[in-house]
Amino acid sequence: MKKEKEKIRVIPLGGINEIGKNLTAIEYKNDIVVIDCGLKFPDEEMFGIDIVIPDVTYLIKNAERVKGIFLTHGHEDHIGALPYVLKQLNVPVFGTRLTLAIVETKLKEHGLLSTVELKVVKPKDVVKLENVSVEFIKTNHSIADSVAIAIHTPLGVVLHTGDFKIDYTPIDGAVGDLARFAELGKRGVLLMLADSTNVERPGYTMSESTVGETFEKIFGTARSRIIVATFASNIHRIQQIVTAASKFGRKVAVSGRSMENIVAVAIEQGYLNVEKDTLINIDQINKYPGDKIVIITTGSQGEPMSALSRMAAQEHKKVTISPGDMVIISATPIPGNEKLVSRVINQLFKQGAEVIYEALADVHVSGHACQEELKLMHTLVRPKFFMPVHGEYRHLKQHGELAVKLGLAENRVVIADNGEVIEVARDSIKKNGTVVSGQVFVDGLGVGDVGNIVLRDRKHLSQDGILTVVVTIGKESGSVIAGPDIISRGFVYVRESEDLMEEARVVVKEVLKQCEEKHITEWASIKSNIKDSLRLFLYERTKRKPMILPIIMEI
Repeated sequence: MKKEKEKIRVIPLGGINEIGKNLTAIEYKNDIVVIDCGLKFPDEEMFGIDIVIPDVTYLIKNAERVKGIFLTHGHEDHIGALPYVLKQLNVPVFGTRLTLAIVETKLKEHGLLSTVELKVVKPKDVVKLENVSVEFIKTNHSIADSVAIAIHTPLGVVLHTGDFKIDYTPIDGAVGDLARFAELGKRGVLLMLADSTNVERPGYTMSESTVGETFEKIFGTARSRIIVATFASNIHRIQQIVTAASKFGRKVAVSGRSMENIVAVAIEQGYLNVEKDTLINIDQINKYPGDKIVIITTGSQGEPMSALSRMAAQEHKKVTISPGDMVIISATPIPGNEKLVSRVINQLFKQGAEVIYEALADVHVSGHACQEELKLMHTLVRPKFFMPVHGEYRHLKQHGELAVKLGLAENRVVIADNGEVIEVARDSIKKNGTVVSGQVFVDGLGVGDVGNIVLRDRKHLSQDGILTVVVTIGKESGSVIAGPDIISRGFVYVRESEDLMEEARVVVKEVLKQCEEKHITEWASIKSNIKDSLRLFLYERTKRKPMILPIIMEI
């Protein structure tokens, strides 16, 4: 094979034109390297869906070439789909110590721990595969142990920044390896894929350590119990809360399952330093005066079943919000969650709590690079080609424009879509076809058994309700023996609409009579006639279109 004909194929299967379910396949010859395997939380239109994961049909078809899943960090939108994907694709998973410790708790819950090979790596490690090698580079983000991934191929380096920010004063003192990015840039990077989340924000992202200063100020003046809601995975944030609590002689309790799990893992792995006797069980909080307690909880996104939401609604078994409690929401609402968060804030105020959130104080900083940090990354790496990732379309578009402003030719920037195949050669980049991609819905224990048609039905039911028409027909005679009975759910309240229901019954009787006269005995035809006539009648009378479900029984 001539070198000119060789190509690297980059196939994003998630994380493009959306925030969440990040998964990118990078192929060279016989090696497929999968970067991240995340989930996305459902939007308002996805009635009853718990989570959304990427469609990995393409990887399953090419399973023998998939050399492993390589993780950049331990956030749900980068690791959350692993338990579902690993049931169909048995490949090793590479990640840093904390990332894999979090993955381990997930696999345990799904009964997969014994079947999956987890390989711990650290920054500067290189994993050699058949045709390529994969290097891990230290970065900073809102979770410890995050890395960028560089894939070295004979054609050049493909660099995936992962989620990153440039923090010169990180909590653990481990600054991102900017020197390595510069070194790779000097040698030549063929293609860079970079985080676009905060591309709309000018300037720099504040250092995580600035939040610690705010906590100290607040904790130093508070005379009541303090409850802090934050992301369970943000161990550096939790560390700062614990440090501030210790400084002012407060005990710390943890609430929320994911928070309890991750805090336990972080302490065990040495990522969270807690002074002896500072941490107490949530059951013990009433043994101490309020001004000696800090509760760290999940629910910063207003999730209906989270610990903070239950506290706000006075439904939490262990924590009751009392007038004077101080609640700090140390997170920004993820796009789409704003209403949920403001509902919780309102409820907390109603319970008499004092609520501090980002709009009022510096109690949160982002984990993603703003424009000036993105410019620095582009300037250090100087890639030949660029593909923005991790963002909605507007983020990707603006990140592409930013790269052009920094001197990259427009035809060297590719804005892809999930499922598109991007082919990169030494001197060219182009889109070439698509593979199967999309979203798989997880509802309860069902994975993929709820599709767009079921969602459409759920939407229909949520908007106009359902009418069930029950008719009993004689097997021999074909005539109506009992009914029609009409049951309404979510359409109208029957007692107040008896006349309408009676008229609907007459309409159905008329349809059945006509079917009998015309000797229509096919159940499908009878049901179809009932639906059509009833739909027309109800729309004329109510301007609504409920789902109509005819049930025919034969005796």
